Amino acid sequence: MKHTLAPLLLGTALCAAPAIAEDMKIGILFGFTGPIESLTPPMADGAEMAMKEATDSGLLLDGATVSSVRADSTCVDASAATAAAERLVTVDRIVALVGADCSGVTTAVLNNVAVPNGLLMISPSATTPALSGDSDKGLFFRTAPSDARQGELLAKVLMDRGIKTVAVTYTNNDYGKGFADAFDAAFKAAGGTVTLVAPHDDGKADYSAEVSALSVAGGDVLVVLGYSDQGGNGIIRASLDAGAFDSFAVGDGMHSEKLMADFGPDLQIFGTVPWTVGDGAEKFTAFATAAGKNPDSSFVRESYDAAALILLAMQKAGDPARAHEHVMEVANAPGEKIYPGELAKGLQILKDGGDVDYVGGSDVEMIGSGESAGSYREFENKDGKFETVRMLTAD
Repeated sequence: MKHTLAPLLLGTALCAAPAIAEDMKIGILFGFTGPIESLTPPMADGAEMAMKEATDSGLLLDGATVSSVRADSTCVDASAATAAAERLVTVDRIVALVGADCSGVTTAVLNNVAVPNGLLMISPSATTPALSGDSDKGLFFRTAPSDARQGELLAKVLMDRGIKTVAVTYTNNDYGKGFADAFDAAFKAAGGTVTLVAPHDDGKADYSAEVSALSVAGGDVLVVLGYSDQGGNGIIRASLDAGAFDSFAVGDGMHSEKLMADFGPDLQIFGTVPWTVGDGAEKFTAFATAAGKNPDSSFVRESYDAAALILLAMQKAGDPARAHEHVMEVANAPGEKIYPGELAKGLQILKDGGDVDYVGGSDVEMIGSGESAGSYREFENKDGKFETVRMLTAD
């Protein structure tokens, strides 16, 4: 059953233009507990940097300020995430949402809270291909690309390394299943052999049974499409303990240097993660570093960009309740290019009736129904740190 709340935003939009609150609130719904809890604090910091920047400019909607309200999606518990989102709407009275983070909880929040309440939400990290549909009433966008692309690129990375036989395990949710399906199809189409594709559940103390089945199936590398703080971590531990696999290919959910802290600097691990280089990335690194924030953790740039797009779209609309109608306009050409640290410039251009083309830290380009076109990096562990091997783009 869907939890339908009073249509706070859409109902307001249908009436006379509302007065802009002196302090607007934007929700940040990330998994501060759960399988990616080591990744989410820097992500939240990224989103809040954009909010502070807009507030400090004094240009947002004729001097309105904006502050964040953090809530816990848990990453994996759809009911808990939905309840948290409901509280953000009914109690905290948010005007938009940065999040959610993981794909399953994002889908639940979109269907049960955002759509019934006309709430704009932009996720920096929900990557399941299933979210590419058009049932979101134009309210959902994401600054991370779909795993349909990442699956193809991870397959290419393996083939280019001369790896032709793999076993695959994925976290048993929408993110893991969608990623695994995309990878499996692409790897086989490229001439590779997948010996077994098997799910694993998060939160278990022992993954020896799962690893045993994967080991019996065989493979030169184990592909782990899971989470660095939960099942993916446990799968690597059980594999190393049993001597089943000693080399691991991973996706974005495993892009955490916590793994080297857990398993040592010699861990043989490589993979793909959404990433950008160039002016936007360099400007974001400088901007975040000056603010004392981590610019290089997973999805930090995308989180900053998600909040920035919300703010620019509000300015374009002149009304937070109609911001969703303008996200694609501020994200894409034509218009003046806007980089990290330049939100005041973008807000002023929009205030004066001009157009902006938001580039941000992740080289934003919105395609389809509102997802990032995306680019990636191939990374690998070198002496306990993830280093870029090359940049990858999906056709």
